[in-house]
Amino acid sequence: MPKLSTKYVNSITPSDKDIIVRDNEIKGFICKITPKGKRVYMLYYRNKDFRERKPVIGYQGKMTCDQARDIAKDWQARITKGEDPSLDKANLRKMITVNGLFKKYMKEYAPRKKPYGMNQDKRMWELHILPRIGNHKVSAVTKEDIIKIHTAMTSSPIIANRCRSLLSKAFNLAEAWGYRMEGTNPCRYVKKYAENKRDRYLSPEEITRLNNVLDACQADKSVTPSAIAAIRLLMLTGCRLSEILMLEWQYVDLKNHVLNLPDSKTGAKTIILPPSAKEILQFMHDDEERDKANPYVIWGKEKGSRLINLQKSWVRVKNKAKISDVRMHDLRHTFASIAVSNGLGLPIIGKLLGHKSVQTTARYAHLAHAPLKEAAALIGGKISEAMKGGT
Repeated sequence: MPKLSTKYVNSITPSDKDIIVRDNEIKGFICKITPKGKRVYMLYYRNKDFRERKPVIGYQGKMTCDQARDIAKDWQARITKGEDPSLDKANLRKMITVNGLFKKYMKEYAPRKKPYGMNQDKRMWELHILPRIGNHKVSAVTKEDIIKIHTAMTSSPIIANRCRSLLSKAFNLAEAWGYRMEGTNPCRYVKKYAENKRDRYLSPEEITRLNNVLDACQADKSVTPSAIAAIRLLMLTGCRLSEILMLEWQYVDLKNHVLNLPDSKTGAKTIILPPSAKEILQFMHDDEERDKANPYVIWGKEKGSRLINLQKSWVRVKNKAKISDVRMHDLRHTFASIAVSNGLGLPIIGKLLGHKSVQTTARYAHLAHAPLKEAAALIGGKISEAMKGGT
């Protein structure tokens, strides 16, 4: 009897009858090769009542021989304690699908997150995960299934990595909830993509062009007033998108020029409003068309609702302004870059942006060198001219 391995199992030619090959290390660990070429890993044993059991561990292709071996070892250890893994297999077949896991995750785990995080998770489940493996049983999802999801998103590596992390957490919970055997998380050996964070800042000329387009869109009503106000507030405050879209009037203190947010990505925080941002908010507050019963600053089409999706309006505006490579989050980067280039210290900028740590703000530190480089070039040029004039 040889030691079972993926290479050995795949080398066996199917016959007109089932072929059974046994492992020489783990008692009862076998692989059945069917006439159709399926290779099924199983474990033969007798339970505490001396009844024969031969539950399926898994199929070659869905798992490797080494993975099947690890499960066989775990089952053998449990059998010695008087347990019966075949009963677990029978129960696992009745377990929920990934669709069911999604519902349980959103009901029992997601509420621990902030609203923005919950919405992001829900969006990733619905857009990238459920369409691909929603009908799979949780107990049957393999590493190969996760790799397929991950590789299908190579053009969006950051989102792919977020989905991988989300699934890893979900399958850890699935183990804790009893839907999978412990230590079988299929995300465990799926490597994340390298993330190359890019920093894109609008130049003064681009800011002027963007503002002119917003004026034109407001005049011809091609973009809603709420969307225009949201984009301008993003530029002028450095706020995150969720902080503006979910902003309620009860948190706006125009008298003291602040927004008092009870919650954000980094917890409760106060946003200082520049005069231009206060003017926008004052105008919106006094707008006769505003539904006074609507609690949201950036109101939506439906009565009492907020604007949910700013992306369509943003794409229209940025394309007209010829800055198609700019993301909405880059408006926040631009706010920070202007602060740094004008000599504001990182602690102050961190306070304005609501960063928890100085390390987060430090990504903008290199921008502080720009004015120094210009000054050094100017001084060096003057000295060089004087040196030449003296020769």
